[in-house]
Amino acid sequence: MHRFLEAFFSPHAFRQVFPDVWNGFQTNIRMMVVAELLVLAFALAIAVVRGLPGRGAWPLRALAVVYTDTFRGTPLILVALMIGLGIPGLGIKGVSDRSNFVYGVAALTLVYTAYVTEVYRAGIESVHGSQRMAARSLGLSYAQALRYVVLPQAVRRVIPPLLNDFVGLQKDTAIISVAGVTEATIQATNFSSSYFNFTGFVVAGVLFIFLTIPLARFTDHLIRERELRERAQAV
Repeated sequence: MHRFLEAFFSPHAFRQVFPDVWNGFQTNIRMMVVAELLVLAFALAIAVVRGLPGRGAWPLRALAVVYTDTFRGTPLILVALMIGLGIPGLGIKGVSDRSNFVYGVAALTLVYTAYVTEVYRAGIESVHGSQRMAARSLGLSYAQALRYVVLPQAVRRVIPPLLNDFVGLQKDTAIISVAGVTEATIQATNFSSSYFNFTGFVVAGVLFIFLTIPLARFTDHLIRERELRERAQAV
């Protein structure tokens, strides 16, 4: 038992490794924030494209479907390796000379945009068709009805599942270490390799938990609030 505690919960190792892991964890936070903002914008655009009516929009709808199916089915670690290692190897000026941070954010954005697109699409489809017809009967165009009637309702309905996805994104920033980003996991690994002690991994895990729990509880609160409103409306 003593060996276990010394290997994973050493106070001396904690004091040594915490500054480095904390510095790396700040990179995780920055990746999470930038990727979340990009995902919110790109996913909404793709969800709108998937709902475009008419035969003329069929190629765009098909591309959106191919994108979402591809990146929902591809593990994030493979996307991170392809972007973080493959793109620099192409030697393309302006593309292959970016930082590992940029490649990591790109990998997170590509994968999570596919997931969040489906969340948005579910929210858009949950708005009853009569809402669209009423808006059109008042003289609004398709785009205006979507912007002023459908999307405001859809976005409110999908906030809890969006937050759940972002809890997953926050944790998955650790996977981006395979692309060479010096974040909390890499710092903990470096410490483990140098001192044969695993306290750094525990420190990194605790930091992730402290960031995840408030967001998870806030998501639960929003779900309870929505359920209460729906019950009140039903009565």
